[in-house]
Order: sequence, then C-alpha cells, then structure tokens
Amino acid sequence: MQSQSSNQQFPCPNCGGRLEFNPKSGHLECLYCGQEQPVPASNASVLERSYEAYLTANHTRIAALSTTALEVKCPGCHVEFAFEPPMVAGKCPFCDTSIVAHPEAANPIVTPEGVLPFRVDRRTAQASIQQWLQRRWFAPTGLHKLSQQESIQGIYLPFWTYDCQTTSHYRGERGDYYTVTETYTETDSDGNPETKTRQVQKTRWTSVSGYVNRFFDDVLVAGTTAVNGQHLAAIAGWDLANLVAYNSSYLAGFKAQRYQISLKAGFEQAKVQMADQIHSDVQREIGGDEQRIHSVSTSYRDITFKHILLPVWVATYHFKNRRFSVMVNARTGKVTGDRPFSLVKISLAALAVVSVIAGIFGVKTYLNNPASLPSMRMPNIHVPFPRQPNSRPPGSSSVPVPGSSVPPSPTRPTDATFRQAISLAEMAVTRGQRAKTRQDWEQVASLWEQAIILMTNVQPSSPNYAIAQRKAIEYQQYLNHARQQVRRLPFQSKKSAIP
Repeated sequence: MQSQSSNQQFPCPNCGGRLEFNPKSGHLECLYCGQEQPVPASNASVLERSYEAYLTANHTRIAALSTTALEVKCPGCHVEFAFEPPMVAGKCPFCDTSIVAHPEAANPIVTPEGVLPFRVDRRTAQASIQQWLQRRWFAPTGLHKLSQQESIQGIYLPFWTYDCQTTSHYRGERGDYYTVTETYTETDSDGNPETKTRQVQKTRWTSVSGYVNRFFDDVLVAGTTAVNGQHLAAIAGWDLANLVAYNSSYLAGFKAQRYQISLKAGFEQAKVQMADQIHSDVQREIGGDEQRIHSVSTSYRDITFKHILLPVWVATYHFKNRRFSVMVNARTGKVTGDRPFSLVKISLAALAVVSVIAGIFGVKTYLNNPASLPSMRMPNIHVPFPRQPNSRPPGSSSVPVPGSSVPPSPTRPTDATFRQAISLAEMAVTRGQRAKTRQDWEQVASLWEQAIILMTNVQPSSPNYAIAQRKAIEYQQYLNHARQQVRRLPFQSKKSAIP
C-alpha cells in the first residue's frame, strides 16, 4: 500500500501480544491482556478513480494489501485470500477445505480505496445464525445444535463501485387508450336476434424517439465468484456512506479475498444493472398508457470506480455428509445461506394438509347429504422400478443398475412409508440421470439413503413388506454407486445445477 498506515505494525503496547480489530469497540484489542488502542488516525479520504485513466495507464495503481500480508490459494475452490500474520490460513471460509500450502507474500492488486469495518462481532453473528436456522421450516431436528459446533470466519469480500453519466437514445412506440362504440347482435331468451352496443377500448400507437440522461452513483458489483449471487443479494443493504479510507489494521484478525472479477468485467456487469433503470426512464419519457421500446443505445462518460472491501461472517457446517454455508452481513446482521430439508417433516405437513382438506370436504358432504359420504381409501398406485441402462437413449447420463432388477410386483402399495420411499427413489433416479458434479452426486446419495431408511421401516404387517426388503437391498447398490461418484469427482464451489 502507498499509505503510511499500511506499513505499520500494531503489537500490544502492554504485553507485545497480537492485536485484532474488535467490531464492538471499533478499536484494536490484544487477545492476551485485553489492552485496547484506537485504529491509527488517517486524514485520507475515500477517492473515486478515473476508469479510463486506469485502463490507459496499464494498471499502475496496484499494491499488496499491506507490506506484511500473506496470501494463499484454496486447493478446493481455488479462491485466493490474504491475511495478516501471526494469523494462519486454517480452513477456507467458502468450502471448508484445509489449507496446508505455504503462504506467500500477497500479490499486488488494484489498491482498495475504502473499507466498511466489521460492526457485528463473532458471538452476535453466531447467535444470528442459530436464530436463522431455528426459524427455517422443515429443518431437520437438532440442526441448530449441530451448527453450533462448526467454524465461523470473518472475511472481507471484494467489490467494485462505479459512477458514470449516461445518455441513451431510444426508439419505440407510445400507446394511448381510446374507446369506440361497437354494435353487435345476440340472441335473446326467445331465440330472436337483438342488436346492442358496447364500449370497446383500443390503443392508438405512435412512433417516438428521443434521449434520456441519468447519472449513476456507486453501482455496486461483487468482485467474487466464490459466493452465490443470490446470497449476496439477500444480505444487501450496505451503508456505503460510512466507508472509511482503507487501513490494513482493519484486517487484523480477519481474511480478505482477492477479487476474481476484473475492473473491466465488473463494469460490464454494472451496465446490466444500469440498463434496468434506463429502461424505466425510457418508459416514463415515452409516456402514454403503454410503451413499446424497440431499441436503446447508451453512451457512458465520466466513469469512475472504487475497489472496496465489505465484511461478512461465513459459517460452514456438515449434515449427513453434505456441506452447507451460512453468511452474515457483518454490518447489519442479515443472514442467508443453505439449509437441508427434513423429508419426514415435509411429508407429515403434506399429510396434515390433505387430512384437513378431506375433513372439510367430508363435513360439507355429510351436512348436505349424510348418505352420500364416500368411503375414504388410499388410491392405488403403480410400484415404479428404475429402468435398466440399455433402455435409455445413447449418450444419456444415468445411475447404472447393478445386476438385474426385481420384476414389478402386481401388489399395489397402501403403506405411506412405502410410497414415500418409492417417491424418493424416483427422485434419486431422475437426479442421477442428470448428475455431473460432486455436489449433484451427494444429493443423489442422500436421496438413496433416505429411501433405504424408509424401506427398512416398512412394518412386517404391511402387504408391501416383502417388496420393501428387496427394494432396500437394490437401493443399496445404487447408493454405493452414487458414493463412488462422490469420491471420484473433485469438489466444486458453485452450487449444483440440478433444481
């Protein structure tokens, strides 16, 4: 960094121990003796940099986050992040992979101009995550207790902000409503034709063209691809007005991710965000009751940018051999993330809804005509079996069926547990046919596991008991295959494409 503060070290003045930034006090605090001292004062302001000047100057304004910052690359998701010693890399905050590579001096990056320091501390973030998990409908029992044992890490995510003046030329049509009186004929109750009139709304279209101007301030674009875009949108609401000039002491005790999206690529994403507002401006400019926009051509000038760091807490926990992540906005406390679903709870809720509907229907029917109340019985359904691989079209991806399958039984199930297991097996087969990544196969394996558990829970008194025992053995072979795929494929940070 080019500022003086980035070259300073902050040992505890009392014991010489390690100082970390305390989000609650906003000061540096010693982990050993509790001594506090303020972040070194700086007269620097958060500046906007010329976009065109930066591109034409061959990226001259670059530097490491500080002279002492170290940088590592996660072997799992390939994200690069920096930290200040004596902190160690530990585990990746995004994919939970242990990082054993030796850290190196941080490579130069576009100099951060501003940072929003952590405001939510670790304990508050953990409590927010527990509350968020407890409020999730259909979450497996005990999930929030399990997540208490997992790690939570504070990390600064890279973002770009862009300011620019835009001028947009548009062509389109303006639609204005008007009414006309129409005469029509219809047949009356005696079969005789009758002439009537009615008012009909129509639209008069007029060709239009013109210009709209709009200044955009702080269009925010994430510089990371390691975090789900929907998660970032869910915790949005950054108080950018409170940005402070970058100071490496704010990184003490936290990690900072290196940006993965370049300045130029980030501006292309900013254009997409600006296009929505420009479209609305054009609609207002055209006016009328309806608008048709045929083309919009936008020019951008006076473009400036900032590279800023925004704080989040990231927690990773494991449930039934699957990894889930939860993220907290370390300024506002907003929480979002991934969570597992309890199929048992979902099934019970669905059965409860069906029972209520059936009860209401039965009561109404009985009140209207007690003799007409139908007998309630479960509908007959066919017992589905996964198809053999040779029955699929060439080139399709699927779960291979080891050995021969048991021929369909004429027995029709009336057992709810059995039906639920069959439904899960169908889902596993469908997802297995489309599985490509390790995460996809983890989902397939989880479905087979749950189907097996349900099949083994079918009671001996059930007419489907014998079939269930055979199916449980058959499903185990499919589960073994899915687990083999999980072990074979590398981990990918992006979420699976399977819906």
